Amino acid sequence: MDEQWIISVGIDLGTSTMKLIVSRLKLARKSSPFGLPRFEIVERLLAYESEVTSTPLLSETEIDMAEVSMWLQKEYQAAGIRLSDIKTGAVIITGETANKGNAKQLLHSLADRAGDFVVATAGADLESLLAGKGSGAMKRSLQMRGVVCNVDVGGGTANTSFFRRGHMVETVTFHVGGRLIRLRPDGEVTYLSAAIRPWLDANGFKLQAGQTVSFGYLKEVARQMSRSMLDCLAGDTNSTGALLSVNGKVPIMPPVEELMVSGGVGGMLISANPRSLPETAVYGDFGPLLAACLREEARHYPFALAVPDYTFRATVIGAGMQSTEISGATIHISPGLLPMKNIPVLKLDNLEVKKAIELGLQVYDADACPPFALFIPQLQTVTYELIRQLSESLVAHYRTMIPGCRTLIVLCENDMGKALGQALKLRSSGELSIVCVDQIKVEFGDYLDLGEPIRDTMIPVIVKTLAFHSG
Repeated sequence: MDEQWIISVGIDLGTSTMKLIVSRLKLARKSSPFGLPRFEIVERLLAYESEVTSTPLLSETEIDMAEVSMWLQKEYQAAGIRLSDIKTGAVIITGETANKGNAKQLLHSLADRAGDFVVATAGADLESLLAGKGSGAMKRSLQMRGVVCNVDVGGGTANTSFFRRGHMVETVTFHVGGRLIRLRPDGEVTYLSAAIRPWLDANGFKLQAGQTVSFGYLKEVARQMSRSMLDCLAGDTNSTGALLSVNGKVPIMPPVEELMVSGGVGGMLISANPRSLPETAVYGDFGPLLAACLREEARHYPFALAVPDYTFRATVIGAGMQSTEISGATIHISPGLLPMKNIPVLKLDNLEVKKAIELGLQVYDADACPPFALFIPQLQTVTYELIRQLSESLVAHYRTMIPGCRTLIVLCENDMGKALGQALKLRSSGELSIVCVDQIKVEFGDYLDLGEPIRDTMIPVIVKTLAFHSG
């Protein structure tokens, strides 16, 4: 069969809201009839989108798993699908919800209910990457020379990613979000996040829970918060926006040519500006006013405000589609390591090992072993000297930067897995368990399943790609 359609589901459980989408993905064979089967997504149809629903919590530290399961069943019914229809998907827990005590338990419960899913509790950097891909910022950066910045503004944070020529080059997360200040239609503040207290004090704002504020005062807070964050994105190192940074500091920003705003607040940028407290508090927070001020203030900065493909559902607009490949005959595997599931992929551009591992430890779970697989894309020439230098660099940096892990997975696009694997084993003096496979092509952000070896010479490799819709 050269073409087939599969049903894919994407679920995003965020700080304040959760949402689900159902996609139909058309897979077409791209390899010759005489080669290994390789399929690519050639068409994506968004079949169903759930309403954006409040994330149910039992307490400040626990997600209501029963309520989430009931919601999921109801949405499957509304979409007209059964569990048996779903072939693949992604469950992503984001924002403050990822820090709840039972987040991982819920994650795997959902995945078990709904097929062979990519599953992840997304830290801020992974969430930034997913949002930047879903909003279209990464794709847009391939069409221009400059940097495209995507700011995904949700309930509690603004996850920001910078893309140059399709590669994420920096991330930063701010305490900027619609539900940081919650209020009633009469202006009474019902909740104020402690995370923004230092920034409020530094900017002279006297605000606390139980206080009643005027529309003008709240608008000035939203306006100055927008300015502080945009100042940072424009490279102003003296901005009080550093007080909004989640880790208390702001990296050196690459010059931004275009800015996209996704997330729940981003989706409100096309709405009419609220003109009163009741219009502001329509969702019980100041999100609509923050969106209005962010749009107005962005006009005063040197970057153009671009329209994203998606806003509310940018973080997981697609779901994991799967393509099974067989690694080539030149492989190296330490005994007893396989099978492995849901290993994220880190692409090694220009053989810059240290830089790639630094980024990977930012984005993925640094405590996992292995935290990711390293992918070496196509090399023009492969020599013994290149393999020697590459193996030395890989082992030295892996040992130093990931000292608690003794398993190293390397994927090669070139037919060099056995030679590189043996070199890695030699350079590590047998201290690292090595999986080195070749003739595989993947991208940063993909996930892998590695099956048990077939006749000790081949490995089934399932590549799971988050498939984002375009507009």
